[in-house]
Amino acid sequence: MFLGIDIGSSSSKVALMNDKKELVATAVVNKGTGTDGVHSALEQAFLKAGITKEDVQFSVVTGYGRVTYKDADKQITELTCHAKGVAYLIPGARTIVDIGGQDAKVIKLNEKGEMINFGMNEKCAAGTGRFLEVMARVLGCGLGDLSDLAQKSDKTVSISSVCTVFAESEVISQLATGETPANVARGAHVSVSKRVAGMCNRVGVEPTVVMTGGVALNADMVRCLSNELSSPVTAAPNCQAVGAIGASVAAYETFMARREQ
Repeated sequence: MFLGIDIGSSSSKVALMNDKKELVATAVVNKGTGTDGVHSALEQAFLKAGITKEDVQFSVVTGYGRVTYKDADKQITELTCHAKGVAYLIPGARTIVDIGGQDAKVIKLNEKGEMINFGMNEKCAAGTGRFLEVMARVLGCGLGDLSDLAQKSDKTVSISSVCTVFAESEVISQLATGETPANVARGAHVSVSKRVAGMCNRVGVEPTVVMTGGVALNADMVRCLSNELSSPVTAAPNCQAVGAIGASVAAYETFMARREQ
């Protein structure tokens, strides 16, 4: 077995791959760096696969919290792992949009599924999952309910502030003047989409465009990004675990390459 671990800021993901390069099990736990999330995810994945850690031949860790995990055989950046994960799940994909809890990434792939360009937003929460978390809290709904709420809108409320703190104040003022939560939710999605689309255009957009990360579960967010890019965006299967799946691919490839030496 080959193990991939992705430790994010808000969640931990694990993937297991066998020696036929088949995905055997994945697990996602909504606890990130600095928690026991990775251990819970490992327990769940091992249980699903019916194995123990002694059955793992090689392991790779990636993600925001990868430097905090000492039990993996190798560390690889999340850019490389997301590229490998998407290439494995959706051969032929050329553009990846990954919106995480603390950053957003755009990765461009060549016809072989190799990363040839990328862009990142890691200095500001606007355009990330954190921004949507704040918007959901202000609107009084769960993060998972934001998509359904936005799809009830009859117009898009403009959110002009690029800073999450100022955007929060702006949204509170809009609600106080009578704007509906649904219209504001749609505005939040459009705001994030515009920022991410700007990154996409700088990196270069080429179909197929695939969205990864937990935000890809938000159907209205995927739709808004499709509109901004004027190109269909596909949510990756098992979107939260794509980085871990890519890490398991890297573990498989590294072990096989070393065995052939």
